[in-house]
Amino acid sequence: MFSIEITLFLAAFLAATIFPFSSEVAFVAALKSGMPLYEALFFASSGNTLAIITNYFLGYLLYEKTKTKLFASKIGTLSYMYGHKYGYWTLLLSPLPIIGDPLTLVAGAVRLRFIWFVLIAGTLRVARYYALALVV
Repeated sequence: MFSIEITLFLAAFLAATIFPFSSEVAFVAALKSGMPLYEALFFASSGNTLAIITNYFLGYLLYEKTKTKLFASKIGTLSYMYGHKYGYWTLLLSPLPIIGDPLTLVAGAVRLRFIWFVLIAGTLRVARYYALALVV
């Protein structure tokens, strides 16, 4: 059987992928079960951040497979340029439900700098869980 820490990590990881899953429910349940805040923050944030890094690299690989077709279309060229111009600002929306996780995939596809991607999107993921903990 999985421990509550591993369950929270996996829930947070799956929630940041294409699976329709809510890590917030698991996070609150972990806190309600008596898990210390710092542990819950660590496991939820680690799982969620690892998942967005996975999304980034999937987007990076997707770009490699489709770049010839992408640049052959005007829309693809414009979206690539738009991604570089506003990409980091767009990452501010990455913690949002539904649209946030695909944005992390796009960040890899448009080749945002990895270190800035992790600093912005990862910090926002930690902040989201911390804010939720304050509400609970």
